[in-house]
Amino acid sequence: MSEIPFTAIDHVQLAMPPGEEDKARRFYMGLLGLVEVPKPAELADRGGAWFESGPARIHLGVEANFRAAKKAHPAFLCQNYSALVSSLRNAGVEVADAENLEGSPRCHIFDPFGNRIELVSA
Repeated sequence: MSEIPFTAIDHVQLAMPPGEEDKARRFYMGLLGLVEVPKPAELADRGGAWFESGPARIHLGVEANFRAAKKAHPAFLCQNYSALVSSLRNAGVEVADAENLEGSPRCHIFDPFGNRIELVSA
């Protein structure tokens, strides 16, 4: 191939248990500061919720036999990493500092469903 086949990730999808959309909103909007975007009408009846912040988009889809992603995870670049991590800690979210990679501080958190999320200082 002479051209790069992909230029960006459109979105990352994580699973969540049925009926927990309000819990997802409290975490992804209330704590992480993402904005909820409407799902297309043909997908709305499936439940779940979609969130974004600029080009970072995460879709939470309902899974009947839900099992959290403990290893696989999205990683978000954070403009104000220190303030976000401090805010999360103050809200009672467990923040596990991770080894800096390429000089960038990073940590892992878990959403209310147990899905792992990495935060990286931009």
